[in-house]
Amino acid sequence: MRVRAALVAVVTLAAIAGSAGAQNPPAAQTAASPLKRTVLQTKALATVPGHDGITVLAELAVGGTAPRHTHPGEELVYVLDGTATFDMAGQPTISLRPGDAFFIPANTPHVAKNTGTVPVRLLSTYIIETGKPLAMPAP
Repeated sequence: MRVRAALVAVVTLAAIAGSAGAQNPPAAQTAASPLKRTVLQTKALATVPGHDGITVLAELAVGGTAPRHTHPGEELVYVLDGTATFDMAGQPTISLRPGDAFFIPANTPHVAKNTGTVPVRLLSTYIIETGKPLAMPAP
């Protein structure tokens, strides 16, 4: 009986841990979207009260274009793999390749297009007010 109770506890904890990464599902990601975001961690920031630091692995399929979107906070991005063009409101188009890093100000519409032969993989850190969505569609 103790083994069964322990097994139920482990399965329950695993289910809770798995759902923790699903907080604030981004509005810019849909089942048909070529953009996939995996939340790696969300942490309340002691140095910025009322805000969370969110680390995300984003993957953009070969030939895919991310839906035009914004974030309610700043985004710091590092390109892990792949090549893409990146358009951000008010800025010239840039080409991205592995090792590049860039910054997206809060509420700035932007879009990326995979121009290479492998998925684009980005590691992003967001600073977002607690309770706000990670991303929102932009016109």
